[in-house]
Amino acid sequence: MTSEAPVKDKTARTKRGAGTLYQRGRVWWIKYYVDGRPQYESTHTDRERQARTILNERLGRVATGAPILPRQDRVTYDEAAAALRDHYRVTGARDLTEAEYRLAHLDAFFAHRRLASLGPKDAEQYALKRQEAGASNGSINRELAVLGRMLRLAYEHNRLARLPVLRKLEEAAPRQGFFEAGAFDAVRARLSADLQAAVSVAYTYGWRMQSEVLTLERRQLDLDAGTLRLDPGQTKNGDGRVVVLTADLRAQLAEQDGRVKALERRLGRIIPHLFPHLSGRRRAGRPRRDFRRAWAAACTAAGCPGMLRHDLRRTAVRNMEQAGVPRSVATKLTGHRTEAVYRRYAIVSPADLRTAAATLDGYKNGDNRVGDLKTRSVSG
Repeated sequence: MTSEAPVKDKTARTKRGAGTLYQRGRVWWIKYYVDGRPQYESTHTDRERQARTILNERLGRVATGAPILPRQDRVTYDEAAAALRDHYRVTGARDLTEAEYRLAHLDAFFAHRRLASLGPKDAEQYALKRQEAGASNGSINRELAVLGRMLRLAYEHNRLARLPVLRKLEEAAPRQGFFEAGAFDAVRARLSADLQAAVSVAYTYGWRMQSEVLTLERRQLDLDAGTLRLDPGQTKNGDGRVVVLTADLRAQLAEQDGRVKALERRLGRIIPHLFPHLSGRRRAGRPRRDFRRAWAAACTAAGCPGMLRHDLRRTAVRNMEQAGVPRSVATKLTGHRTEAVYRRYAIVSPADLRTAAATLDGYKNGDNRVGDLKTRSVSG
């Protein structure tokens, strides 16, 4: 769209106030007025009927006071990405930090491309480049999901005429890492007392370590009521969460609260965090962001190197399954929004399989007693 009048080669007559069609070479241009100012725009077509349709669409928008949208074939990826960022910022539908991480990879590949030109082939080329860079299919699928949301948002805002099909890649089976009780106890014993309490929360309820456990504040712990809560917006899915503490975890968190109170008296100031640094001239009292090195050292010393803290989340789900906790309740404790995602964490261990085999042997031998394996009916 431009305000500079181009040279007119051939003009199609129209009624006064109905705009003007004219040609430059073979391409039809349109002229119409917005707030008394002439607007000149190429239709990018040599067909008069198609050009008149575009002119009538513009005149209709002017008459109703609707904004004049750019031609869909001119909208770029960059404009759509900016609109998606604004959408996430306004609605809070996605964590902005996580979204920016995904968008950074998409920006590097699709920047300055016309949005209407993107299709399945472009998505495949993007996936190939990311695979060559060492990205997993799971990560690529998460990034393509962001691209798909971007395209759908542009479509909803009439900035894209069609939605291309973006096919997901085959993902590897979910990680099978989890802790048996003895292994967890061995690792926990090699951590400092405050970190022992932190990993116990993750082991019991499946809470995410960095974003949910380490960010806890003391106000979220109610020792009198025996509850621990996460505020809305503090979790990955944005939902709040409240759990009733087990007796063992209640005792551990009471001791941790006592350690923080002692630190307050020593430093002479209020410390709101439940898991702050307890030592260090500069760090004491500040929130603990991570403890990767301490975790890795504890796992190695306990004879189970390579275990992840996220394995505590998988272990919590498996323990709840074996304890017979209804999935409708378990998903509220762990924060899984759908049962489909929860089921990915419901891992069967070799010990479970051995117990099942022993139960079957007993059944074949006429012993109908069920072993230690806990079973229950599950929908879906």
